[in-house]
Amino acid sequence: MEIIQDKAVLLKVKDAERITNVIPKSKVVNQHTDHAEVLVHWGLEESQVLKNIGIEVPSPILGRYEWKGLYKPFDHQKTTAGFLTMHKKAFCFNEQGTGKTGSVVWAADYLLTIGTIKRVLVVCPLSIMDSAWRADLFKFAMHRRVDIAYGNRDKRKKIIESDAEFVIINYDGIEIVAEDIAKGGFDLIVVDEANAYKNPQTRRWKVLNHLIKPDTWLWMLTGTPASQSPVDAYGLAKLVSPDRVPKYATAFKDMVMLKISNFKWIPKPNAEAITHNALQPAIRFTKKECLDLPEMTYVTREVPLTPQQEKYYEMMRKDMLINAAGEQITTINAAVNLNKLLQLSGGAVYSDSGEVIKFDAGNRLRVLEEVIEETNNKVLIFVPFKHAIEIIAEELRKNYSVEIIHGGVSAGKRTKIFDAFQTTPNPRILVIQPQAAAHGVTLTAADTIVWWGPVTSYETYAQANARVHRSGQKNACTVVRLKGSKVEHKLYEALADKQDIQHSLMSMYKEILE
Repeated sequence: MEIIQDKAVLLKVKDAERITNVIPKSKVVNQHTDHAEVLVHWGLEESQVLKNIGIEVPSPILGRYEWKGLYKPFDHQKTTAGFLTMHKKAFCFNEQGTGKTGSVVWAADYLLTIGTIKRVLVVCPLSIMDSAWRADLFKFAMHRRVDIAYGNRDKRKKIIESDAEFVIINYDGIEIVAEDIAKGGFDLIVVDEANAYKNPQTRRWKVLNHLIKPDTWLWMLTGTPASQSPVDAYGLAKLVSPDRVPKYATAFKDMVMLKISNFKWIPKPNAEAITHNALQPAIRFTKKECLDLPEMTYVTREVPLTPQQEKYYEMMRKDMLINAAGEQITTINAAVNLNKLLQLSGGAVYSDSGEVIKFDAGNRLRVLEEVIEETNNKVLIFVPFKHAIEIIAEELRKNYSVEIIHGGVSAGKRTKIFDAFQTTPNPRILVIQPQAAAHGVTLTAADTIVWWGPVTSYETYAQANARVHRSGQKNACTVVRLKGSKVEHKLYEALADKQDIQHSLMSMYKEILE
C-alpha cells in the first residue's frame, strides 16, 4: 500500500475486480501481468470494507487525523487507536500503565470528528471517573464537552440529557438512569476495567447488555482478561462477540474446564486457545513491548471515604479547629494531628491509650483490589502506618499470596521475604511500611506500586518508589496513589512537587482545618 495523498491510497493487488466491485469509486490506474494498481479513497468506511474482504489497510486515523491535546501519542497508542476505529465492537487488553485511556480518547475524537458517532458514554470505576477519565479527556481532547454523571437520579439524568459529548458514569450508576441513557444518543460505549462485567448473571451485566444495540460501538478495556479463570471470558465475549461463544455459560464452562470432583474444576489443555478465540477482535500491548513509554507513570485514584470515616474525620477536624483557636499551634502538634487524619483516612487509628480503632475502609480496599486485578505482575503496597498493614494483609490474603514488612519484622525474616518475592512466584504482593524498605532493597519483580496513603517525607516517598525503578527492572513502572480526604490530597500535591513538607507543615495544617 502506498499513500498517494491524505485522502487516497494506491493498492497493489492481484484481483482488482474485487475492489472495484465493493468500492465503486475506486479505479485501476495500472494493469500489470501479475498485479494491478488500484486507487482507493482512504476513508474509514472504505478501509473497513477492504478489511472485510481480506485486504489489510490501516485506519485513516493514522494519516488523516490531527492528534490533538497536550501530549503527542506514542507509537503503540496510535496503533491501538487505529485498531479501535476499525472495529465497531472490540477489546483493548493493553496492560495498566500503557496509556490505553489516551488511545481511546483519540480514537473516539476521530470518530466524532468525521461524524461516525455523536456521543460517548464512558463506564468506569468511581475511583477513576475524575482522576483518570476527565483528566485525560482534558489532556487529549480539551475541545470536547465532558461531564460526570454522578449523584442522585435527577442530577445524573440532567447530565445525560445535556450537550456533553463525553459522559462518564460509574458501573452501578447505569442502572439508576438506564432509560435515560437508552434515549441519550450514545453510539459509542467504552467500558474501562471491563472485568466488572465477566458474570452475565449479574444485574450490572444485564443492564449494560440491554443498552448495546447492533449498531452501537462498544470498546471494552482491561489489562487482565480472564485472569482468575477461563470461564470469566464468557461474560465479556457475550457482550462484544456473542457469536464466538455458546448461548449458555454452562456450555462454555464445559468447553474450557474439566471437572475432577464435585467441588473442583481445572482448565482444560486447550482452554487458553478457546478463550483467546472468544475474546476477539482484540489488541494487546504489554509494558515490555512499549519501548516508548516513560520509565515511571503516576496515577491517582479517587476513593471516597466511607460514611463512617467521613463522620469521624469531620468530628476530628472540628475538634482540632476548636483547639487551634485556644492554643498556640506548634509544628509538633500539627504533625501529630495530620497523622491522625491520615490514619483515619486509611482505616485504622491509634487511640490515646494505644489501642487500634478500626474504621470501615471498604471503599479503599475495593479500589486496591481493582488495581491488583489490572496487572499480571507483582505489586508493592506501601502503607504508612504499621497498625493498618495487618488489616490490609488479612483482607488481601483471601484472594492472593501476601507477605508484610514493617519495623517489627526482624532483619533475617525481611531478607527471606524479599528473596522469595524476587525469585519465586509467591508472594505476589508485599504490604510494606515505607520506612522499612526505603533504602537499599531491590524489588524489581514488581512493576506496580500502590500507595495506600501518603507519607510526610519526600525522601521516603522517592526512595520507596525506587525499590522497583532501578537496575534489573524490565518493565515500565506504574505508581498508583489512593486518596479520599483533603489531607491526602494536599500531601500528594506536595510530594509530586518534591516539596520539603516539614517546612510547609504549619500552613498545610491550617488550610486543612479551614
